Amino acid sequence: MLRRMLLVFVSLSVFSSASSLSCRWMHHKFRQHSNNSLDLIERMAHTSTNTTEDAEVSFPHNLYNQASEASAEDKLRFTVQILEEMAALFEEDHSNASWEENTVDHFLIVVTQQADGLHSCIKSHGHKKKNKKLHMYFKRLSHILEQMGHSAESWELIRKEMKTHLMRADQLASSLLTN
Repeated sequence: MLRRMLLVFVSLSVFSSASSLSCRWMHHKFRQHSNNSLDLIERMAHTSTNTTEDAEVSFPHNLYNQASEASAEDKLRFTVQILEEMAALFEEDHSNASWEENTVDHFLIVVTQQADGLHSCIKSHGHKKKNKKLHMYFKRLSHILEQMGHSAESWELIRKEMKTHLMRADQLASSLLTN
């Protein structure tokens, strides 16, 4: 009996230390990855054309406002979903964009690592449904790209929108570091 209790205690200790270690990424790597992704998306602007054609894109401020009131895990899930949706968007045909391919590849690596790192901080890894409204927003962006023929102008519009997402996601996740 004592042996079982010791085994349970050791298992719980290992599990709880692993849980707290999983958020070490948040404290040690989050800021670096966030700064890298913002730097890379900004660098893409320096090789981009100016947008002359404006499409209607309504930034989902209300979704961020809702997420900012959510639990820590839901904030992380929301941020992870943004990064994953962003990575999927940048996987589309961006051959007409004037960005250097290496910069885009590096950006995708950093964003994917950031999503994976944040996901490791979520304690309950259950399959909670993704935010449908956020998913539909990214689908609309993909549709805009298609309508505009994946042109350099459409990609610049998307790049600007994604820069705003990166800044808002950084604020949302950073709020967890100060709490």
